[in-house]
Amino acid sequence: MSSRPYHPILELTFMRFREYLREPEALFWAFIFPTLLAAGLGLAFRNKPAEVLTIGAVTPQLVAQLKQERLLDVREYSEADARKALREGRVALVALPQDNKVVYQYDDTNPEGRTARILADRAVQRAAGRTDPVATGDVYLREAGSRYIDFLVPGLIGMNLMGNAIWSIGFAIVDARRKKLMKRLVATPMPRHYYLLSFVFSRLVLLVVEVGLLLAFGVWIFGVPIRSSLADIAVLCVFGSLAFAAIGLLIAARPRTIEGVSGLMNLTMLPMWVLSGVFFSSQRFPDAIQPVIKALPLTAAIDALRGSMLQGASLAGLAPQIGVLSLWLVVSFVLALRLFRWR
Repeated sequence: MSSRPYHPILELTFMRFREYLREPEALFWAFIFPTLLAAGLGLAFRNKPAEVLTIGAVTPQLVAQLKQERLLDVREYSEADARKALREGRVALVALPQDNKVVYQYDDTNPEGRTARILADRAVQRAAGRTDPVATGDVYLREAGSRYIDFLVPGLIGMNLMGNAIWSIGFAIVDARRKKLMKRLVATPMPRHYYLLSFVFSRLVLLVVEVGLLLAFGVWIFGVPIRSSLADIAVLCVFGSLAFAAIGLLIAARPRTIEGVSGLMNLTMLPMWVLSGVFFSSQRFPDAIQPVIKALPLTAAIDALRGSMLQGASLAGLAPQIGVLSLWLVVSFVLALRLFRWR
């Protein structure tokens, strides 16, 4: 039986794939879960038309005046029935005439009640002849790129790059160390850096499916725009995946137990999940910590992806973010090689 003339690093990379494909849970969390998350959040925060509020009025004259406001659904009640509808939550506000004025009854702690009061009073005043001293107009912007789902998809891609790289590499290395497999590998003529590089190469191949599935889903289902070339997005994803793979190698350099490496991975990723702007803008945090946030690899990856996809920024324009990712890649990989424990 002849052996396959494959390079050792290629054989090690194939081994990474076989380990990965034998874990259905890993396939779910890597490919299916991010897509389901994007679908759920995209539907929950989808663009919706302005909400029409239901209110009650007790005279035909008030009903006619209030119906001039298109954001109000006005229903006529007797005074007793109107107050009952308000108590039961069937209307947000009741308007009734009293001593030559219009009185609004509503719950001031209810946002719908406060909004209905503003809209109802505007309709009543205009019906009485009030004119606005300054003419105004509305321009509705509903362009793709300004929606929450457009903001979310690049964040999910960045989160997926980080999570899959760090978790898959960290667990695989520590599990091999725990089972004494690494001790056997180091006794072979295999150069040690081949073993570590096999993790990096396997991440690059899986990257195509991880990013491609989520990106295609966002574009096809929600119409998320891509205003730069796919080649630019691919380059950014490669930089991000390599940086996070190197961080995963560094985290797994010393621990001997699954519990130990799990704690280190959570300690590394949790601050970035919160600070790096996956689900909301990182600009919400105080200015004093913005330099720290900008230095995080996940922030750099997400900002670069959003700049490329939503703004059409070139790779040259994203040089600061690429520089941050490159620095994390080089420093983490060098430290991992120096600190790596083979036994």
